[in-house]
Amino acid sequence: MRAIKTTAVFVFFLFVTGTLNAQFHIGAKAGINATKITGKSFKEEFNYNYLVGFFAEIGVGQKVSINPELIYSQASSTRDTSFKNVLPDFNKDQTKAKLNYISIPILLNVQLAGPLHIEAGPQFGVLTSSNKTLLQNGEEAFKKGDFSMVGGVQLKFNALRVSGRYVIGLSNVSDITTQDKWKNQALQVAVGFAL
Repeated sequence: MRAIKTTAVFVFFLFVTGTLNAQFHIGAKAGINATKITGKSFKEEFNYNYLVGFFAEIGVGQKVSINPELIYSQASSTRDTSFKNVLPDFNKDQTKAKLNYISIPILLNVQLAGPLHIEAGPQFGVLTSSNKTLLQNGEEAFKKGDFSMVGGVQLKFNALRVSGRYVIGLSNVSDITTQDKWKNQALQVAVGFAL
C-alpha cells in the first residue's frame, strides 16, 4: 500500500512539474521607448529612447498568463518656454530632461486568436538617475517613483515575442511645483525571445 502511495505522489509530482514547465517561460526583450512628459513646462512631443529587460510568463489557464517584467528604460522630454515660470533662475541652454527608470509591469496576458494577445496591468517605476543638465541649480525636479497603467498587444511566434504598448503615468512626477502636474507617457515597441 505504501508503494502505491509513493508511486501516486511521484506521478502527481511529474504531472505538476510538466504542466508548470509548459506554462512557464522566461526571456529577454529590447525595443524603442517613445516618451513624453505632459504638463505646461514641457513640449507636447514624443522623444525616442530605448528599453531593455527581462520577462516571465506564468500560465494560469490555457489562454491566460500573468507576465511580470523588469525593464530598464530611458525617458526624455524637452522643456517649453513656460518652464521659467516654474524655476525663474532656469538657464536657457538647459533644454532636455533625461530620466532612467527601472520599471516593473505586472500584466495580464490573454490570447485572442492565433498569435494575437492583449495585455494590460499596472506598472511601478523607480527613477534611478536624472540628467542634471536640466537643473544646474541643484534642485531635484523629479520624484523617485512613478505609478502607471499599461495596455497593448503582443504577437507570440514560438519563442519570438513582438509587442506594442501604451503606458500612461498616473503619478505626478514633479517634485518642485504643485501648480503644474508632470506625467509620463510612452509608446513602446519591443522584440523579445522566450526560453
